[in-house]
Amino acid sequence: MKTFHSLALAALVIFFSAAVPAAAELAPVAVAARLQQTYDRTTTLSADFKQLTSMPMQRRERRGSGTMVLQKPGRIRWNYLTPDFQVLVSDGTTVSMYFAKNQQMMIMDATRYLASDVTYAFFVGNGKIVDDFDVLPPEAAPPLEGGTYCIKLVPKKNHPQLQYLHLWVDSDTWLVTRIQLVDQLNTVTDLSFANITTNRPVPAETFTFTPPPDTEIIQQ
Repeated sequence: MKTFHSLALAALVIFFSAAVPAAAELAPVAVAARLQQTYDRTTTLSADFKQLTSMPMQRRERRGSGTMVLQKPGRIRWNYLTPDFQVLVSDGTTVSMYFAKNQQMMIMDATRYLASDVTYAFFVGNGKIVDDFDVLPPEAAPPLEGGTYCIKLVPKKNHPQLQYLHLWVDSDTWLVTRIQLVDQLNTVTDLSFANITTNRPVPAETFTFTPPPDTEIIQQ
């Protein structure tokens, strides 16, 4: 489940595409406003992702990679291809989480699941950055690359899973290329994105998943 909690916190602020001069200096709130404007115009998004998760007091890092697709309103699919095949898919009505290694699939109500996470509310079109988060300069964030903005978002209401997150935003494309999430136990999940596309048609079957016949189904 930890993997999918990370997805829920991430599931993606990459919904952006608007040009701004790379040399422009913008305050964090102005960056957030640009993101929101572009996100509001975006209906679909797909990308490849890599994930790195590190936990306090543990030297071992967990790595994963795969593909993701989002479509407003509320349709989501994350395919983990490594290290184990996993799928999180929402058709807007139900959320299913399939774990190939355990031969299990968990199913729950999408409205309840998505509404429970303040970050998802923004990703799927139900929330606003400045309404849900305090927007701040980055704090102890890794070094920035040229032409990239970084902002820190802190939930305005206490969140059971999230302390804060950092967003890296390309200043030419206004695509979010990286998200770093820190949970209440100081576990850090770092997601980076590549091959990002927006506003392209997505087949309806993308947001359905039929598990193998021997899969244990768990209703929540």
